[in-house]
Amino acid sequence: MTQNKPSNSERRRIAQEKIAAQRAAEARRQRNVTIAMSVGGVVLVGALVGVGVWAFNSQKAQTVKQDAAAQASDPSIDKSATLLASTAHQADGNAVDGVVQSNSMEQTVYHIHSHLQIYVNGKQEMVPYGVGIIPPYSLQQAQDGSAFVGGGKAFYFLHTHDESGIIHVESPTQQQYNLGNFFDVWGQPLSRGQIGPDKGTMTVFVDGKVYTGDPRAIQFKNLEKIQIDIGSVTPYKDFTWPQGY
Repeated sequence: MTQNKPSNSERRRIAQEKIAAQRAAEARRQRNVTIAMSVGGVVLVGALVGVGVWAFNSQKAQTVKQDAAAQASDPSIDKSATLLASTAHQADGNAVDGVVQSNSMEQTVYHIHSHLQIYVNGKQEMVPYGVGIIPPYSLQQAQDGSAFVGGGKAFYFLHTHDESGIIHVESPTQQQYNLGNFFDVWGQPLSRGQIGPDKGTMTVFVDGKVYTGDPRAIQFKNLEKIQIDIGSVTPYKDFTWPQGY
């Protein structure tokens, strides 16, 4: 049986269908390549971002560690043998308890003072100068010859300038702070049974009256006097505020 040859029009149709099929296949291939490149790009960018974040966090952690080490070894910090604890492990400038900030300058819009004295088994242990002040310090000499911190890298809203026990509350707005905030800036524990490194039965006086609550919750008030005894009880000892306070 004789097979009919395709006409010219059929040949053109067949050729056009082949070309269309080839073009469709090529388009699919290009789409696959584009998708693969896009996915690869996203993965690469994600990896680079991840590496960047890790590097940033690692660098930040290293910087914080170095700053803490520098602060602990700074020759200007108080190293007196009479201290409850030094400032070697105090806060490094970051916000404390979400409310106590630091600034390169002292903030005096809201400015009050409270006094803290501590006795461990009858022996007074001092609050160091420079709590809440980031070293290096600019040390001056007070009239009695003791050290006074006149300046530092930064000042927390709660800080001490000397070993007198006077806590300076200085912030840009009126804000309620408490003794727990101060100890957190200092980097020392405070609870009903512990103050700094010392543990035992605690007796607390506020303005000469026995206080039985949480010592961390004692709110700072102007010219307030706080005494904390650990171990044996030391009768309340009044504090005379210097002239100018």
